[in-house]
Amino acid sequence: MQVYISADMEGVTGLVAAQDVQAGGQDYQHGRAMMTEDVNAAVRGALAVGATRVLVNDAHSTMRNLLVDQLHPEAELVRDKPKRMGMLEDLDPEFDAVLCVGYHARAGALGVLSHSYMGHEIEDMWLDDRPMGEIGFAHATATALGVPVVMLSGDDVACAEMTAWDADVVTVPVKYARDRFSARLRPATEARTAIEEAAAEGVRRAAFQPRPSPDESPATLAVRWQSATVAAQLEAIPGVTLRDSRTVQVTGPVPQLFRLFGIFMRVASSVTDQQPYC
Repeated sequence: MQVYISADMEGVTGLVAAQDVQAGGQDYQHGRAMMTEDVNAAVRGALAVGATRVLVNDAHSTMRNLLVDQLHPEAELVRDKPKRMGMLEDLDPEFDAVLCVGYHARAGALGVLSHSYMGHEIEDMWLDDRPMGEIGFAHATATALGVPVVMLSGDDVACAEMTAWDADVVTVPVKYARDRFSARLRPATEARTAIEEAAAEGVRRAAFQPRPSPDESPATLAVRWQSATVAAQLEAIPGVTLRDSRTVQVTGPVPQLFRLFGIFMRVASSVTDQQPYC
């Protein structure tokens, strides 16, 4: 069993504010330690049920958040960027399961630190007209590559979003949103135990359930930006068209769309002259 962990930060145990998850923030160093411990819990769970390899992708913002010297010694780590596949860098059909640790709800949801990739810059996203954020896009891409997503941790809103996307995914709420920057927190020890148990259950299920078949069929990605300027610049990319003045769309296999979306974000960052919040 080869297990892939995509680790974001906003859905990590105990973290509720930008200062917890942004480099330079007052509590960012503490946030890094909390993120590392959540990931370690997932690694332990996967190893406990027979995983022979665990690859962790640091998938938040700078992608250099996890504390390397404190990461589980049996875990490999993909760190820093650029990464052609961003939050799913190095995921391929050789893996048997994907675990999403520390994920958050999509833009517009009243979840802790909710957004879709770029903070306020992206207002909404759709895949074949189905609303989605980072959870849905990661799930759809992994599935198209032939690897099932089997577990997700985050706040209760993120967990509900994953369940709506795929009810078979084991979810772990480590906190309960009260607003976008407040939550009722589970005790850290309890939350990590739950992550470890859920990771073990997800990997155990993956060993006995049929895998999705790789899927190269076309899908349509649409993204609504806050700025019409971003949409206008993206229209210059071959295959990208305008749905309206702020919404672009493009059709292709889902993994290709996922990679192309990374280019969208780089263009948007250059146009808006802002650091992406993702």
